[in-house]
Amino acid sequence: QVQLVESGGGLVQAGGSLRLSCAASGLTFIRHDMAWFRQAPGKEREFVAAIIWGGGTTNYADSVKGRFTISRDNTKNTVYLQMDSLKPEDTAVYYCAARYLSSLIYTSGATYGYWGQGTQVTVSS
Repeated sequence: QVQLVESGGGLVQAGGSLRLSCAASGLTFIRHDMAWFRQAPGKEREFVAAIIWGGGTTNYADSVKGRFTISRDNTKNTVYLQMDSLKPEDTAVYYCAARYLSSLIYTSGATYGYWGQGTQVTVSS
């Protein structure tokens, strides 16, 4: 049974930082590309960042480029999202997702087969 468990969310002031973690189990982690998505109240889920199985290639949404960094530790079956210079518009539930490895990075949530339960990030102004 595949499980993705996010942690690290919370309340932070604008300009602050948070580091999200997603621990994976029940799958061969190194054979999966990983991604973070988010969903704000009343809005559709949106792509945030992705990293391929080996960690050598990443992709970011324009809205977070330069502020967020995705990374992974294949020895710990964990993917991270370092979020700096947070803005109130970053407030959302953040979800970790996994898909079987590919030579391309996918930004559509429909292509990811495994999802975590989400962790709330709230940025106050």
